[in-house]
Amino acid sequence: MEQVIARQRGTDFSSVAIRLFGYFFIGLFAIFCLAPFLLVLGTSFTAEKSITLHGYNLWPREFSAFAYKIVFENPGVIIGSYGVTLGITMIGTTIGLFIVAMTGYSLQRPDFPYRNRISFFIYFTTLFQGGVVPFYLIMTQWLHLKDNYLAVLLPGLMSPFLIIMMKSFVRSIPHAITESAKMDGAGDFKIFTKLILPMTTPALATIGLFIALGYWNEWYNAMLFLSPDLKYRPLQLFLYNVVTSADFIKNSSVSSNVQPRDMPLESMKMATAVVATGPVILFYPMVQKYFIKGITVGAVKG
Repeated sequence: MEQVIARQRGTDFSSVAIRLFGYFFIGLFAIFCLAPFLLVLGTSFTAEKSITLHGYNLWPREFSAFAYKIVFENPGVIIGSYGVTLGITMIGTTIGLFIVAMTGYSLQRPDFPYRNRISFFIYFTTLFQGGVVPFYLIMTQWLHLKDNYLAVLLPGLMSPFLIIMMKSFVRSIPHAITESAKMDGAGDFKIFTKLILPMTTPALATIGLFIALGYWNEWYNAMLFLSPDLKYRPLQLFLYNVVTSADFIKNSSVSSNVQPRDMPLESMKMATAVVATGPVILFYPMVQKYFIKGITVGAVKG
């Protein structure tokens, strides 16, 4: 009896030690992951002269909010840019999520006769692409979407990677559920909306996060198709133009607002990063548990 108790105590001690070591390791890893963001945040509130003399620091040696003052010099424009990006992100994520989910579900159904052929064309685009010039000609000459927000919205609606991920997740749902619903008289669209979508919440949250981040960080298509004549352009492009203008002013011999040597270029880069990533950081914890579950289930079932 005493030997059993001793073994039990030894097992409990080992379990506690392993758990404490795991917590310590995970906590240390979390600190390392958090350090770059703290470095960006601290540098954004540091005077340019201090950055030049001492480099980047987690805590500002010489506090200055001049970089944010320049970034928010035109608050109406940046609020409008936020509105454009938020609108494109919400609309694009909603429509794109529905299309990706419907495509992944359709390609996984064994009674869909053309699923292999369509899957081949989807996989083919992951290996070969047409290039920038054909893409630009299609958007401007054929679809006539120059200076149209649809030029930013449409390309992000579908992604081969996300379709493959959704297809792998739907594979875990027994096809017998679809057959039973059909026997009860339900149509394909009703089966998809009433049965499949509620059962794929983790995958929807994961794919929705990917689509939303793609739209939120989009600036390249906006640069190609949206001219500077538009009053409001996506946030990332606006911040990119702010940093580019600051770089030009700093390297120029003439400036209308501040002296070129006083332009806080490095702290402005960090400030724009904080402005761009702030909303994403606040939104991510809401879908974190679904994100992790969607990734793991899709990987195991695929």
